[in-house]
Amino acid sequence: MDPSQQPATLELAHHCIRPRMADDDLPEALVQAGLRPELMPRHVAFVMDGNRRWAQARGLSTAEGHAAGAQALNKIVDLSSSWRIRVITLFAFSQENFKRPEEEVNCVMELIEQAIRDNLDLCVREGIRMHVIGDPSRRPASLQEAAREAEEMTKNNSRYHCIVATCYSGQWDIVQACRELATKAQDKLISPEDIDERMLAGHLATSVLGEFTCPDLVIRTSGELRLSNFLLWQSAYSELYFTNTLWPDFGEDEFIKALKDFQSRERRFGQRKSSQTVFESVAGVV
Repeated sequence: MDPSQQPATLELAHHCIRPRMADDDLPEALVQAGLRPELMPRHVAFVMDGNRRWAQARGLSTAEGHAAGAQALNKIVDLSSSWRIRVITLFAFSQENFKRPEEEVNCVMELIEQAIRDNLDLCVREGIRMHVIGDPSRRPASLQEAAREAEEMTKNNSRYHCIVATCYSGQWDIVQACRELATKAQDKLISPEDIDERMLAGHLATSVLGEFTCPDLVIRTSGELRLSNFLLWQSAYSELYFTNTLWPDFGEDEFIKALKDFQSRERRFGQRKSSQTVFESVAGVV
């Protein structure tokens, strides 16, 4: 078959199949947990949920719950880079979260800004490029400035990527991509017939990641069983992992459980098992 005519699912599978890593490339904690280096996800996305419930269970304020969640976020950024996960995406604040009390919204925005600044040295040291995605018009000026500073200071890093999704929603992302394409069509830069899945994906907020745009694994904490308008296009073939653990309690042990669950699954990308095996063999993976 002409490569230009290969099915979309086959093309997606090609981007999601990873070359093997040597056993000594996997950190000791993961080796001891029985994880396999060739099955590690390249991109893990997190829906960080449960800060308020964590606080309520301990007689603490909502602000203290979000502060504890920010500490968990810092730990996950550190673990992900040490475990050589190429990309993490953190759902820090959705567009729907603006419906919450103004005091809570302001508190969360301040914590996101602080988390960006707190992780900047780590990003520079570990070669992590930081991206902040979402609607910039809805961010406070100080948060927007912190985002610009972080992106500028890490723009030459390419070893790892950390995406902070704030004032973001999956529906907004698709709509803004469609608007960009509509403007190009109106300006005669493209024709409507040119627009396909690849072109639209290239205008999503995550397109800065290139081949890592789509998460292999989406983790949601707190027991809720939904995506809540997060990476809707990009998660078409993602594995979903739900845990009852509240976000401030999500640490190394829980992360390893999620990775072990991910490695136990069979990813087909719309193909039958036999055809995927043949494809992987051709790709030199098995």
